[in-house]
Amino acid sequence: MSLAIVAQIGGVLIVAGIALGVLAFSSAAGPTLKFRRRAGRLSDRDRRLRRIILAAACLGGFLGWLLTGMPVIGLVIAVSIPGVPWLVTVGRSEREAIARVEAVGEWTRRLKDICGTGVGLQQAIVASTATAPDGIVDDVRMVAARLQAGWQPRKALLSFADSLDDPVCDQVVAALILNLTDRGENLGNVLASIATAAGAEVATRREVEAKRTQPRFAVRFLTGMTLLTFAYGITRAEYMSPYATATGQAVLAVLAATFIALLLWVRQMSLPPRTARFLTGADAKADDQ
Repeated sequence: MSLAIVAQIGGVLIVAGIALGVLAFSSAAGPTLKFRRRAGRLSDRDRRLRRIILAAACLGGFLGWLLTGMPVIGLVIAVSIPGVPWLVTVGRSEREAIARVEAVGEWTRRLKDICGTGVGLQQAIVASTATAPDGIVDDVRMVAARLQAGWQPRKALLSFADSLDDPVCDQVVAALILNLTDRGENLGNVLASIATAAGAEVATRREVEAKRTQPRFAVRFLTGMTLLTFAYGITRAEYMSPYATATGQAVLAVLAATFIALLLWVRQMSLPPRTARFLTGADAKADDQ
């Protein structure tokens, strides 16, 4: 086996290691570095889209390698197809979380009004499905269906909290669970306080979100400019000829690794820290034991 082939294989392995490292890092970092799947759910549409992107990445990488004769180019193209949407949509999960908190606050106010009519808490939750905000209507309908199906109220509410996966929702669920045990008369006041706190939380998150627009714009700008330069380069044989050698492939792999690391760094800086929840699925499992 010639030295050039060995070097090309080495370049492929380097960039493959980079790609696997990116995937491992994003998975370990949790919801702050990837599109969040609430309570582990993934819709059929998302699954189909994921398969299409994976197929496009494989096809694009193969064509890039075939047309240029450079395996590192093919692998960079394969990583870019799923990676670019992941980079340019930074902040989407946080915007969805803000909308969810706002919907929880609105639902809490409506639930307070229903409880004020004198109906029981479980009946009020079921009745709230008719006016639940769009952002959480499916989750509210699910908890109502579970209550009507005979689930233990505590377990159904904990599952509801897991489906929304937000500390603000945990506050609402904790208040509802406490009311189930002590039957206190101050539920309305507690729900009103939580709804007010949710509104303040939404305002704070939106202010922070606005301040993060500059680093997110930097991510999109850097990604776009690099893609344009890369697309121009691979169409110019004289421009890419230095990278056609074994040394050039190794240099290209190092440059790709450095650029990916920088983009990850900038993207991570533009994401808010993940706030820990105090109600988890482990609480519901403990009830079953």
